[in-house]
Amino acid sequence: PHIEADACTRHGVILSSFIGGSRPSYATAELNWALMIAAMRRIPQEMAATRAGKWQAWPVGLGLRGRTLGIFGYGRIGTVVAGYGRAFGMNVLVWGRETSLAKARADGYPLADSKAHLFQQSDVVSLHLKLIDETRGIVNAEDLARMKPTAVLVNTSRAGLIERGALEEALRRGRPGMAALDVFDEEPLTDPKHPLLSMDNVVVTPHLGYVERDSLEGMFNMIFDQILAYERGQPINVENPEVLTKLQSPR
Repeated sequence: PHIEADACTRHGVILSSFIGGSRPSYATAELNWALMIAAMRRIPQEMAATRAGKWQAWPVGLGLRGRTLGIFGYGRIGTVVAGYGRAFGMNVLVWGRETSLAKARADGYPLADSKAHLFQQSDVVSLHLKLIDETRGIVNAEDLARMKPTAVLVNTSRAGLIERGALEEALRRGRPGMAALDVFDEEPLTDPKHPLLSMDNVVVTPHLGYVERDSLEGMFNMIFDQILAYERGQPINVENPEVLTKLQSPR
């Protein structure tokens, strides 16, 4: 989404990209899980309170075992997070596109009856969808209003999956009770007065999903490999192969 592939094609520019392919992104999945636990157990809030000289200042948090984890999008990250949920003794419920539902069913996970059912039944809803035209704003105010007052919404995918402004209003109304976010409509988000940074019931990180040493080293190695392959005249991971045909055609 950061590069207009059609424009590259029109101008005869080769676009090489490799964003993990179909391999799981463990770095993002691990951060997703850390945010979930932090929100459920009120860890950031209790840390701040303890440093301010207050002991067990927040309402008692919630454990994960026996609770329902709703996975919205069963792709290369959603599959890993679902596995974490199973390992922690959670009841995993999946919703998404038909292809992802078929894979989840084959992996032994129960499916939600509908998107509404996923939001109603889950103690944690975790978003794992690509941001495309069809998924922009796919989570709306009605979905959020269906969540339990004790539930947590986790988003380490893209902020645009949620209808703009809907999450802030939903958190004010108390459904869901908390959110754990790594992505925002505007980035970098540095205004401390922004609602999502000033609300006590929101746990935030500054888009750290892929920001982890092993992942970054692997990404930079792949970028260098793509540059060297292009220099040799044998480009790899080409997103717009029609350009290669155009460049090879006699003029």
